[in-house]
Amino acid sequence: MKVTSGHNVSVHYVGTFTDGTEFDNSHTRGETVSFKVGSGQMIPGFSNAVMGMTAGETKTFMLTPEQGYGPRNEAALQTVPRSAFSQDFEFEIGGTIQGNGPSGQFLAKIQEVQENQIVLDMNHPLAGHELNFEVEVVSVSE
Repeated sequence: MKVTSGHNVSVHYVGTFTDGTEFDNSHTRGETVSFKVGSGQMIPGFSNAVMGMTAGETKTFMLTPEQGYGPRNEAALQTVPRSAFSQDFEFEIGGTIQGNGPSGQFLAKIQEVQENQIVLDMNHPLAGHELNFEVEVVSVSE
């Protein structure tokens, strides 16, 4: 059965950046990823790329930032007061933090540490990147 919109699929995949650096691997986690094609559970380019595949088929494809997590948005850099963190918090540029904001929980990367404030990058970590995937469809069902 060929994958079409609305089908439930289970896949194994390896995701890499254009330089070959691996950013995700379902094999390493030891379990497939299951989703309903076209439902918005996966990034659009990934969901679209499995359409037409069959169980047991493997495919390699590249997604542009627009097909993946979108381009980087410089407006997503936010400055927060250093006092929003505990006094013993150790700031590491490039480090990821989890916090709570007006819209709920969020992940952010520490972009800059200043004397009285911290600049956080609220972009998705994969935003702005071309993403390469090697995907194997393990199962397809209606």
